[in-house]
Amino acid sequence: MPRSIQVVLAACATAFVAINPTAAAPWSPSHVVIVIEENHSFEQIIGDPDASFINKLAKEGALFTDSHALHHPSQPNYLALFSGSTQGADGDGALAGTPLTTPNLGAALIAKGYSFAGYSEGLPAIGSLRRAAEGVYARRHNPWSNWQAEHPGPNQLSADTNQPFKNFPSDFGRLPTVAFVVPDLSHDEHGGRLASDDTLIRISDDWLQRNLGDYAQWAVTHNSLLIVTWDEDNGDTAANHIPTIMIGAQVRPGRYGQRIDHHSVLRMIEDFYGLPHAGAAGQAAPIVGVIPE
Repeated sequence: MPRSIQVVLAACATAFVAINPTAAAPWSPSHVVIVIEENHSFEQIIGDPDASFINKLAKEGALFTDSHALHHPSQPNYLALFSGSTQGADGDGALAGTPLTTPNLGAALIAKGYSFAGYSEGLPAIGSLRRAAEGVYARRHNPWSNWQAEHPGPNQLSADTNQPFKNFPSDFGRLPTVAFVVPDLSHDEHGGRLASDDTLIRISDDWLQRNLGDYAQWAVTHNSLLIVTWDEDNGDTAANHIPTIMIGAQVRPGRYGQRIDHHSVLRMIEDFYGLPHAGAAGQAAPIVGVIPE
């Protein structure tokens, strides 16, 4: 082969590696958005006409019929989904020892050259560490803030990963590789100041359609993925049976009976990008059948 052709081929190979830094899995989505809803069981949501948009996503995407949260109350589940560990939390109070230095999804993505942000509705400002704001934002639903440091060390995160939802980009191509979206207490089915459960579900469903409906359609045609899951069920039950729905470019629509939990979902995202498994995600069974293997 002439030397000139060898040089061109080598340059092309180098460019390809730079654009595609890992071949971690059969599919590596360009973007993943994970929305976390609150305190409702599978039986309450799936088939409920007040959750018409959520049920539309469930029919058009993958619905996991044996999906489970891990703990009660909320905060340990958010931490488990983000880091594979409750980080010692058994309730919703402030975590000791913050900023934490333990492995987590956000820091692992950034260390490998990808990007991460969490978008919390009602967060007062970028990087805010307030416990609550305006009665509807709750830091217990913002797990990544527990790793936020002014001068981030290993496994820590900078303030710009902790974003208000108002900064969620309308140009979805500008999203980070992985983004979490957390509605506030009036829009996440938790309760807020509303008494009627039907009203809570309908308001949350409307919010999700208004704010993520366009992304759900865009993801299917732009090599991306939307995951909608719940932190825990409504009854403080041992089963903790929750809905988990995935819709995206490579997702095979259908109902899936594999038992999964928050650690399973974390492992799936880590596997997309060839990341190390954080905490108990390493012991979770891979989610199979939903995307090409």
